[in-house]
Amino acid sequence: MRTNVSIARERTASRDARRRPRTLARLGVPALATVIALTLVGCAPNLPAARPDPVPAVPPPVLSVAQSTAVLGSIKAVLAAGDANLSDVALGTRLSGPALAIRSAEYKLDLGTGGVRVPTMLPMTAQALITPQTTTWPRSELVVTVQPDNLQSPRLLVLRQDSPRDQYKLWGWTRLLAGVKMPRTADPALGSPPLAPDASGFVASPQDVVAHYVDVLSHGTASAYADEFEPDEYRTGLASSLALLQQGLSQVGTVADSYTVAPGELVSMATATGGALVVAGITTVTTATVTVAGASFTLGATEAALAGAGDVKQSETITWSDMVAFYVPPSGSGQRVTVLAAEHQRVSVTAK
Repeated sequence: MRTNVSIARERTASRDARRRPRTLARLGVPALATVIALTLVGCAPNLPAARPDPVPAVPPPVLSVAQSTAVLGSIKAVLAAGDANLSDVALGTRLSGPALAIRSAEYKLDLGTGGVRVPTMLPMTAQALITPQTTTWPRSELVVTVQPDNLQSPRLLVLRQDSPRDQYKLWGWTRLLAGVKMPRTADPALGSPPLAPDASGFVASPQDVVAHYVDVLSHGTASAYADEFEPDEYRTGLASSLALLQQGLSQVGTVADSYTVAPGELVSMATATGGALVVAGITTVTTATVTVAGASFTLGATEAALAGAGDVKQSETITWSDMVAFYVPPSGSGQRVTVLAAEHQRVSVTAK
């Protein structure tokens, strides 16, 4: 015998069963899907958060060997086209700074001297790469080339990228001096640490080395820094050339050189032996002045090609772009700074 409570429960269950289809119908499919989705989301496991790759303790080299080879190939193609036509119109796509100024002047000299003064031969095949580890710009790579076909000394090239979207360009070059041995540097696959201009730990900071050398060029053995540097043929050559000019103009006037540090033209990287490899720009200005009333002198073919004139009645000014590479020993080594390579090229001549 069923009790009133049991009967009441069955009636309630019956009413709920009749109501359920209408309730689900009113919910509709989208609402049901939402309920299911919410249920699934609530049950989903916690996924691990994305983690970025760790920043390396030492930045990687800015270029691989293959990339460096490709850059040199592109520069070679642009130089070949410019040299063939003696035109600097397209040089700016792969040359900049001192290299662009010098090459443009060399084309004028070639044209003005009838091919007597041809452009400097610049091999674009590397025998050594000195590649920096850095994440900043501008950035520069140093390249020691093979020996040119004319059997002159190998070149030390400076390739520079000013910003992330710029191409690497030939920014400068020097010629290795006779008997010089390049310091040992890191494998290009690992890269060499770049150095700040005021970096310490050396017999002098990179910027001080350049300033001291300019003082030695200006004052010779009277310079307070004369003992800081080993003798070098570049310095000797400048002094010999100036002496010859002075001798040739002694009857009509005087001649003198002045030397200044070229602003913004400094690259320095650490060597594997604790020293520094520094490449810097120096501006040399040669001024010849007529001091005898009514006197004059005639420019040589090279100067005349850049000056656009042949005779000098008052003065002549030759501006040279110089690039010099130094090895700077570490502090306490007892060694002196060595000039490794240098270049001395006319970029402009004015006469009046």
